[in-house]
Parts: sequence; structure tokens; C-alpha cells
Amino acid sequence: MSNTEHGLENAENIRPHNFITQIIDEDLARGKHKEVYTRFPPEPNGYLHIGHAKSICLNFGIAKDYNGLCNLRFDDTNPLKEDVEYVDSIKEDVEWLGFKWAGEVHYASDYFDALYNYAIELIKKGLAYVDELSPEEMREYRGTLTEVGKNSPYRDRSVEENLALFEKMKNGEFAEGKASLRAKIDMASPFMVMRDPVLYRIKFAKHHQTGDKWCIYPMYDFTHCISDAIERITHSLCTLEFQDNRRLYDWVLDNISIERPLPHQYEFSRLNLEGTLTSKRKLLKLLEDGIVDGWNDPRMPTISGLRRRGYTPASIREFCRRIGVTKQDNVVEYSALEACIRDDLNQNACRAMAVIDPVKVVIENFEGEEMLIAPNHPNRPELGERQLPFSKEIYIDRADFREEANKQYKRLVLGKEVRLRNAYVIKAERVEKDANGEITTVFCTYDPDTLGKNPADGRKVKGVIHWVSAVHNHPAEFRLYDKLFTVANPGAEEDICSVVNPNSLVLKHGFVEQSLGNAEAEKGYQFEREGYFCADSKDSHSEHLVFNLTVSLKESF
Repeated sequence: MSNTEHGLENAENIRPHNFITQIIDEDLARGKHKEVYTRFPPEPNGYLHIGHAKSICLNFGIAKDYNGLCNLRFDDTNPLKEDVEYVDSIKEDVEWLGFKWAGEVHYASDYFDALYNYAIELIKKGLAYVDELSPEEMREYRGTLTEVGKNSPYRDRSVEENLALFEKMKNGEFAEGKASLRAKIDMASPFMVMRDPVLYRIKFAKHHQTGDKWCIYPMYDFTHCISDAIERITHSLCTLEFQDNRRLYDWVLDNISIERPLPHQYEFSRLNLEGTLTSKRKLLKLLEDGIVDGWNDPRMPTISGLRRRGYTPASIREFCRRIGVTKQDNVVEYSALEACIRDDLNQNACRAMAVIDPVKVVIENFEGEEMLIAPNHPNRPELGERQLPFSKEIYIDRADFREEANKQYKRLVLGKEVRLRNAYVIKAERVEKDANGEITTVFCTYDPDTLGKNPADGRKVKGVIHWVSAVHNHPAEFRLYDKLFTVANPGAEEDICSVVNPNSLVLKHGFVEQSLGNAEAEKGYQFEREGYFCADSKDSHSEHLVFNLTVSLKESF
């Protein structure tokens, strides 16, 4: 039975209401657009993170809700930082989240010829010029937030001269950094983005899509709006840091001869998640410094990292639905994300038993072996049952036994009874210790008349603990993950490595029940009384089982 019938997916059938859907409703009602066309435009310079998931759910979700279309377009204008690996990972992440783009994948590089011709058009209109200021001089001429900029000495070149120089740029006759094409707008504009922004720069770099065809590459702000217009996008959705850039977006489209009606850009607040980083540059530093073992390290806020940790597509979509879409910047508590995966796995994860810090128990009055039956889920009989081999020797968790304890301790205590999950009531009789005083074995007796029922003489047994047969089990490595950083806002730190949590990964070695010998990678299990886990997709195999802690059973305080 699918998540649609059990869990979070039911909420997805309700169309969200926010300021963007209100704009779309008004546009459709007054006939501005007959259909809705959105796009998700990542730069292929890193793996997608949880912030991108919000944009994915918004753009693809709107297209779905309005029976429209959504393109996947790679804004691939900087070949020095881009890679086919990132292209492939992004496509995989979008599909894993449950979305499918319209038609073929699009690339901004598909439009490089058109973009070049639009740049020529701006030059011919006297609205663009080739500048030979160095990058340092350009910054100096640009001015500040309180001081207006000043015109470049190359600003008033003739159209013919600019066309010839731009052709030289295209032909590789300038060195990198020696010339650029700039829009001629207003160096006194209160908006820095409008102070003659660069439209093209020189980069002698092979492009993953176009090879060596070009040595000049368009800037993002010039490319993005034209790509939207070529693809007939109706609502171009960006995060708030692009709010001022909308002026340049509109200026470019207003001044070229491209088909109307033109797309319009709308801004929403980006996702700021407590205790995490959503800067690809800083995430890459974690990789380069060996803090994590890859973009998909389960401690990373990347979609692939969350997936490897055991998060489900439904839980991430639900998280994005719950936080909503506004124009207000805010920080979302990490517990909000954990609540979504906890709700999903509580509904859908099969139960199993694992002993993470084992101590041996010998049941002295039990002989032979017995096969017990346990449900895979207490509330969903359709998920079936599993067999639990019960033997004279079992493992329990070390924290579940004490020689002495007060009444609040509801587990196994010397001289007292406890119930084994899905099995019998046992009583601790004596212990054996090693030379260091560490308990190595707990010797118990069991009551054979307590399988699935209380003791016949009315004895009250309150505690229930989990266990694994010491004979029929699978050894396993458990990776207990915690937050990667010790501060709520690691992005504000000058040295992010200085606030890495030294206990973000703790390794344990124990045992899982026999039914988990072929545990499917990324499939969630509730290890009873321990937490929600999944088999690691990278390192776990039948000869060496590795389980990642996805989330605790309850929110920790």
C-alpha cells in the first residue's frame, strides 16, 4: 500500500494558497495567461540542497496544481565551476523527489547563439559597449551604496567600434580579464545591479555542453531572463536576493526584439534551516577539508545526503508544504524537518529489532530453539509478519540492565522481571563480570507461560525491552548521526570548520535480527526503542551491514 493511502501524501492533494498562487489566479482570471509555465533553473556547480528542494516543490508543484508545465533548465554559464556529475545528480534528485520536467532537459547553453545575437542587437542600439577596464578598475568605477559610480572611459565608443571589438572577444583575440561587454544603463543608479552590468566575459574554458565553441560566456542576469522568454515561461520564481536584479531582468527584455508577452519575475524567501549551511561554496569546503565523505554524506543538507540518511521524498515535500511560501525571511527550526520524516516513518516503516550496544543474556531454563512471530507494523496488518528465532542465548542493550535501580527504571534489574518484545517474561538471576568489573553476561530464567500474555498468577511486569538472538542474527555497524555544527548559524562563522560537531558521527557495532540480512538500501525501519534507521546505500551489503540513524523516535530537548 502506498504513501498515498498511508502517511503524508494526503496533504499534498490540497492546493496551497500563498501570494504566488494569488498572483497566478488573478493572471488567469483576467486572461493575462491561458496556461502556467514555470521552470527550475539550477546551476550545475554542486549538488542540490534542502533549499533547492523548496524551489523544486514550488515550481513543479505550481505546474501540477494548474495543469501547466515546468522545465528543468541548467543555467550553465560558468564552465570553470560546472561538471556533468552535477548535471546528472540534479536530474536524479528532481526525479527522486517525485517530479518530472516538461519535454527534454533544457540548458542555457542551448541559447548561446541567440544570446550572442541579442548582445549584438543591444550594441547596435547603443545600449552595450566593450569595456577594457580591469576587474579592479571596474570595481573602483562602480561606486558604493552611498556614492554613485562614474562612467568608464570606454563607454562612448561608436557602435561600429563596439561591434568590431565584440567580434574580437568572440574570436579569442583578447586575454581573459582584458575586455568585457557591458550594458549601458546608468552609473548613477541607486541600484548597483543597474550600473552598467557586465553581460559577457572572456573564459578560455571547455564547456560540458558546447565544448570549445565559445570563449566568451554570458552572465547569469543576461542569460536567465532571455532563457525564460525563449521558453515562454509565465512566472519566473526566484529567491529574495534577486529582487533588485528584477530591474535588469526587465531592462534586458524590454530592449531586445523578443516575442511578447514577456515573463515576469517574482521573489520569495529562501529556506534558512537552523544549524545547516546552504552555500555550495561552503559545502564544497567541507568536502575538500575531509570533514564529510562526499556530497551525499548523511550529515550534509544536500538532497542526496538526506536521501542516504533515510529521508523520504514524501517527508521532504511535506516539509516544504508546511513551511509555506512567503516574502518574509526567517529561520526554520531543524526539528520541523525531523518531525516530517518521523511522521512518515511512523506510518510506513516496518518494525525490527537491533541491539546497538550488546550484552549477552543466557536463559538458563530454556532449551533448544523456538520460532516466534512478530508483526511488521503494530497498526498495519497488511504489511505482514516476520519470524523471530528465540534461543537460549540472546543479546540485549547494555543500557537495559542494571544490578540496582529505582522504581522509575522500567527495564531489567537483578532479581526482577521484564518482558522481551514479542516474546517471554524473563527474570535476572545473576551476572558475570570481567577483570575490569564490566558485566559480560546476565543469567536469567524465563516463564514459559507468558508468550503473548501476562503471568498466570497476576504478577505485574511493566517493562518491555528489545532483543536479538545470539545465534541467529547479523552483525551490523550503526552510524549514529547528529547535527554537523555546534551553532545555530554556522554560515555566519569565519571558519566553519571550527564549529563542526566532533560527535556528529558516532560508530557502534552490534546485531540486527535475522530478517534484516538483505535490508534494502534507504528503506526505513523503526528499530524498536532505538530510532528510525536505514541501510546505507554506499557501504552496506550482505557481508557488512551498515545502518544509518535517520531520526530519533521522539524529539530530543
